[in-house]
Amino acid sequence: MTIFHRFIQKNSCIFVLMNQQNTDRILNNFGAWITAEKGMAMNTHSAYASDVKKLITFLDCKSRPVTETTPDDLHEFIAGMHDLGISARTQARIISSLRAFFTFLKVEGRAMSNPANLLDMPHIGEHLPEVLTLREIDAMIAACDTSDILGRRNAAIIEMLYSCGLRVSELVTMPVSDIYLDEAFMLVRGKGSKQRFVPLSPSAMKAVKDWLSIDRPDILLDKKDPGTVFVNRRGQSLTRVMIFYIVRRLANDAGITKKISPHTLRHSFATHLLEGGAPLNAIQMMLGHTSISTTEIYLHIDRTELRRQILQYHPANHPHPTPDKSLR
Repeated sequence: MTIFHRFIQKNSCIFVLMNQQNTDRILNNFGAWITAEKGMAMNTHSAYASDVKKLITFLDCKSRPVTETTPDDLHEFIAGMHDLGISARTQARIISSLRAFFTFLKVEGRAMSNPANLLDMPHIGEHLPEVLTLREIDAMIAACDTSDILGRRNAAIIEMLYSCGLRVSELVTMPVSDIYLDEAFMLVRGKGSKQRFVPLSPSAMKAVKDWLSIDRPDILLDKKDPGTVFVNRRGQSLTRVMIFYIVRRLANDAGITKKISPHTLRHSFATHLLEGGAPLNAIQMMLGHTSISTTEIYLHIDRTELRRQILQYHPANHPHPTPDKSLR
């Protein structure tokens, strides 16, 4: 059994050179550093800390302090992740976590170099996300029973995800105070505490008005309103998992067989904007992408659809009947 596989077994290792309190202190300091220096969102912060904690546990199994980590240690660690079936995308994130961590140790004067810089990023194949048609999105909204309170809420959720291109994390944390119905705009607090104003489409405005017009105390069983736009009957903010189930259920009710998630609606929003002629930098602003390269994935989607249409409709791609010489 390899060192790596011993490391992942429950209770297989104990901290030898670094007690738990010291580990927690380093991770807390690292978390504060990446938040201050990188402006990372809380979900990314948690993922990075979890990745580094795995490495520290792995190194303790080798009785090696983290400040003496070698490139070979890291290659062994990443190879173990690969053997366990960890996806290339997750491996790439782990390498990014380790690079940030050893940069932090250098800044703190705890390490002389960054051994993670010698790790090669795994190749991540281009993945073109699923895109819904406008008819399919309309079918999902139509599947909401708007005579019911939660049906009105669900219709507003679909409209906000699609018409405004929101991330699900932005949707579930949005306070009512950030929606300006009179101006038809809303303030979106995105990744890394970055803020952007997003216009509300007429359909999104109507759906949100219908939901917010409900006397909220009547639907909050514990009478505590968290102040977020979307709540459940118990008065709690919806979770990302709950939004996922709502979207999946509505897609099923609408007869959609594509494998979709809340993010599919965001992808569809961006793709439809591009197909409608919107400039890429405007789409970037609407989505809250820091880099235009992130937005450029939608160019690939558009080209894929263009190729499909060319192959389908161009006459050179269809067999021609043999001319009848008797007609000449």
